[in-house]
Amino acid sequence: MMRDITIGQYYPADSILHRLDPRVKFVSTLVYIVSLFVFSSWLGYGVAALFLVAMIVLSKVPFGFMIKGLKPIMVLLLITMFFNLVFTPGEVLWSFWILKITKEGIRLAIKMGIRLVFLIIGASIMTLTTTPNQLTDGLERLLRPLNKIHVPVHEIAMMMSIALRFIPILMEETDKIMKAQMARGADFETGNLIQKVKNMVPLLVPLFISAFRRANDLAMAMEARCYHGGDGRTQMKPLAYEKRDYLAYLVVAGYLALSIVFRVVGI
Repeated sequence: MMRDITIGQYYPADSILHRLDPRVKFVSTLVYIVSLFVFSSWLGYGVAALFLVAMIVLSKVPFGFMIKGLKPIMVLLLITMFFNLVFTPGEVLWSFWILKITKEGIRLAIKMGIRLVFLIIGASIMTLTTTPNQLTDGLERLLRPLNKIHVPVHEIAMMMSIALRFIPILMEETDKIMKAQMARGADFETGNLIQKVKNMVPLLVPLFISAFRRANDLAMAMEARCYHGGDGRTQMKPLAYEKRDYLAYLVVAGYLALSIVFRVVGI
């Protein structure tokens, strides 16, 4: 399961999404997430699904590789759907003790499940088609106006980029530690949910030690290269919009306008 996490990974390919400016992908991802909560009808979710499928095709990232990223969030997905299913008031279809399944609860649980799945895949497309350096540069340029009120934009962008980069590294480290302990007789598969959680506790100490060691090595490497923050720093490849980026903005603006129209009209 540790290898199934796709958020934070970069998938090299020659696609139009890979060539887009990272600022366009940041804005597009934000617009798509907003649209998931603007749409309220099945037709609206159909439009969101078509848009998402189109982006997956344009990204040239294998669909199976992208779906892999849903496996680690299945528990969160099921818990979210369960609470919406049994605690939403409305027309009762089935009840047991304090649990009540309502017609409105079923509808809301399905909608929340769709939103969460689409949100994860949409965010994965951005990280799979954008390198960590591009993510940092794009986020820094988008937040640059905040420098006027003394917000450390460069440092914030750098921390987010490092955090995204460390996700697959820490997952791989966890997988190695787990396999090493299983070779010594540890059991992470049998038992109930509580027992499995208890069995995972011994993983935390070596994982935290490894994470702090990697963080210290990274800090020393940055200091050795005279890194002192964003003041006076220049970029080797400055970001510049091209025709395809403006076209992408138009497509995203049209998609957002369509979602607002659906909301206003009540479709």
